[in-house]
Amino acid sequence: MSAGHVLNHGFDREIDRAHTASLKYDARQSMFGAAGVTPLWVADMDFAAPPAVTQALSRRAAHPVYGYTVYPDSLYESLATWLKRRHSWNIHRDWIMMCPGVVPSLHAAVMTFAEPGEAVIVQPPVYFPFFSAVTSTGRQLVHNPLRLRNSRYDIDYDHLERCAEGARLLLLCSPHNPVGRVWRKQELKRILQIAEKYGLAIFSDEIHADLLYPGNRHHVLSMLAEASAGNRANVVTAVAPSKTFNIPGLNLSVLIVPNPEYREKLSQTFDMMHVSASNPFSIVAFEAAYREGEAWLDELQVYLQKTHDVVAEYLAAHLPEIRLIKPEGTYLLWLDCHTLMTLLRINDMQLRHFFVHEAGVGMSPGTLFGAAGSGFMRMNIGAPRHVIETALENIRKAVYRAKHGSEYGSGNF
Repeated sequence: MSAGHVLNHGFDREIDRAHTASLKYDARQSMFGAAGVTPLWVADMDFAAPPAVTQALSRRAAHPVYGYTVYPDSLYESLATWLKRRHSWNIHRDWIMMCPGVVPSLHAAVMTFAEPGEAVIVQPPVYFPFFSAVTSTGRQLVHNPLRLRNSRYDIDYDHLERCAEGARLLLLCSPHNPVGRVWRKQELKRILQIAEKYGLAIFSDEIHADLLYPGNRHHVLSMLAEASAGNRANVVTAVAPSKTFNIPGLNLSVLIVPNPEYREKLSQTFDMMHVSASNPFSIVAFEAAYREGEAWLDELQVYLQKTHDVVAEYLAAHLPEIRLIKPEGTYLLWLDCHTLMTLLRINDMQLRHFFVHEAGVGMSPGTLFGAAGSGFMRMNIGAPRHVIETALENIRKAVYRAKHGSEYGSGNF
């Protein structure tokens, strides 16, 4: 994108999502006990989807029959072309398994690669369905917690290797939700070495791979496995247009599975679950996004970078009690609130209450992502920038009131 390029997809436009059966907006009362809270929690954005997606959906809706649907060749081609262009990944058609969202795929992978009672490794703090996919299916949950050192998370490989002895599956989040890490090539290679040594299958959730901040590059785990060992048979990769193009409600994702034995076993599991991803609207949206959404995505990434910078600068200048863990990818910010909690003498439950009822801002509490998330909050910045700025100002005022008992002081933009 040229330096003089002007944004034209209207990311500053505020779209009223109330009364659209939106989880993010219409569930505020049940989620936070406050219907008017600014919702910066669940991971969907408040931006209109790429115009090509809306147009494709409108054309499909104009045909008045919405029957059972197959996956057209063009759907597979759109995905393969996208992955080759954006990630230099050449995939084969028969590796692709269409799936009804990443969360069902997590459950299917756990049931496929680990028997009841066998160990599955997760790396908290992490997206909470990673936990439930293991516990709800009767498998043993093994934690390999990430380490926060010098304001940056990394992997404890010695501990991971101890966890891998006897484990069957590792659930990897890459890029990582919620801490925002984009794993480096050498970090991923270490994981592959451990997996190879202990015969560990890896489910690599890469649905945030297209949402990176400058200076970071996503490395496809399956590609690294092939390059380092000539064998990517132990890696199952989840990809989706849902986060990239803001269409998560359409529930169509993909598993890319080079190993034919793995594909057969996963197919059997999905058949047993009686779930289908075939939907006339999700199919056309998926294809339109990957074929024609690139310019929209490029502009979105510029917009998110600026919003991130605004948040970082504001916290440093006006809210030093809250420390931003610098993200490398995703539109989710991981906020360290330990200093604020100490200052206000509050616990995690009270921290959530403070943000909701004193600041009017609804974020995801860190404890949702495991015990390692205690003292943190996750903020979704996928909204018009003025909404984020107002939320920050409201948080600043709430902190000031709590410290001084008044509204005086200014942190205005």
